[in-house]
Amino acid sequence: MKKNITYLFVFLLTLSSCKFGPNYTRPNMTTPASFRYEEVKTDSVLNLKWWELFQDEQLNTLINSALKNNQNILIAAARIEEARAALGYNKADMYPSFGYNVNASRTNLTGNQKGDAYNSFFIAPNLNWEIDFWGKYRRSTEAARAELLASQYAQRAVQIGLISEVASAYFLLLDYESRLEISRNTLTSRRESLRIISERFDKGTVAEIDLNQAEIQEAIAAASVPLYERLVAQTENSLSILLGLNPSPIMKKSPLIEQVLPPDIPAGIPSEILDRRPDVLQTEQMLAAQNARIGVAQAMRLPSISLTGFLGAASPELNTLFTDDGMVWSMGGSLLGPVFNFGKNKRRVEIERQRMVQDSLLYVQTVLQAFREVDDALIEVSTYKDEVGARVRQRDAAKNANTLSQERYNGGVTSYLEVLDSERSLFEAKLSASETYQLQLNAYVKLYKALGGGWLSKEEEAGENSSQ
Repeated sequence: MKKNITYLFVFLLTLSSCKFGPNYTRPNMTTPASFRYEEVKTDSVLNLKWWELFQDEQLNTLINSALKNNQNILIAAARIEEARAALGYNKADMYPSFGYNVNASRTNLTGNQKGDAYNSFFIAPNLNWEIDFWGKYRRSTEAARAELLASQYAQRAVQIGLISEVASAYFLLLDYESRLEISRNTLTSRRESLRIISERFDKGTVAEIDLNQAEIQEAIAAASVPLYERLVAQTENSLSILLGLNPSPIMKKSPLIEQVLPPDIPAGIPSEILDRRPDVLQTEQMLAAQNARIGVAQAMRLPSISLTGFLGAASPELNTLFTDDGMVWSMGGSLLGPVFNFGKNKRRVEIERQRMVQDSLLYVQTVLQAFREVDDALIEVSTYKDEVGARVRQRDAAKNANTLSQERYNGGVTSYLEVLDSERSLFEAKLSASETYQLQLNAYVKLYKALGGGWLSKEEEAGENSSQ
């Protein structure tokens, strides 16, 4: 008997070793040999906390706080736990389920109120097992496992995106504060100029149009102050939300001009993006999950074979329930399968295949978008270097021109319009220089994000530390 049972289980395991549906393979992608605007041709080294290269302790503190308290990070972590539970839920279907049945009743079926009533007591553990002959549950588990990996990559994508958002918002905040300071200094200077022009107008030494022009320039500077005060406050509020805090001021900031540009980091080979970018990896795992669902749909077209059984006790008297005469048992099997349902099961497979086509196209689109973002970021890093240099030269030249025009006006050589034009040019040049430097800093942030670098898991950090 034992030998027969052993043969039965070996036979069942052999039958359940097959799986319907295609095995997953990564879609073929034609990738460029290199990025167009990459200046350093070597392998990329991105397993580092790139934001520390800016050498700003406040930025490091803000990012660490965001990674602990940001609501999107917490949501992503909860989704991982949900996916892990779903994996265990699906995996359990591959194994037998055990339960129990306990019943006690007293019945009179004669229709005679004076007839004898009968007692019935029953207790038995039971077993139900749908044997996974065609791999339906294994494919379902395969899909759940891929979804778990996708949720983990999604969390990493959220982390990288959050780090980039915090860094970008921080540099933008420094830029707005720089422009606010420029506006306040300009307003102070123009109020002094307006005072001097007003005194000269009162003495009749200058025309009224000069006074009006000075008033216009003072008003322009005065209007820019509340503008940048508003932008500073709104950016601080945005940054506070990223940190998981109520809107509040951000303290201990370094001036924008003191920010250090990080060293150039090579982008590496474009094909590395497929194994580095978390959004690409997430999309690929969702594709693998959908591939497994095709196998589930195909297996549902075939009959399911189930085993059932119980071993327990039944008796009309409670005191004889567990005697030898009260022992009962049952075992059996069932075959359940479709015969004709107007093509419903066939259409189910077609639905999953078309979803697979959609996910394949989404994967390709995600990869192409990743290549574009890296190339765009490399272009920005390359071109902002020249633009910042030009803006600085423009600012310095405007400053010198403003000094010379003031001297020429005071010496009676030129009109006040020249002074106003030089002041306007200097104000705009200072604002542009600040904004362009902020854009250059954020170009590096975009590059690190596009390359998929910048966040190490605890396991990766442990491996990195052990290799040093």
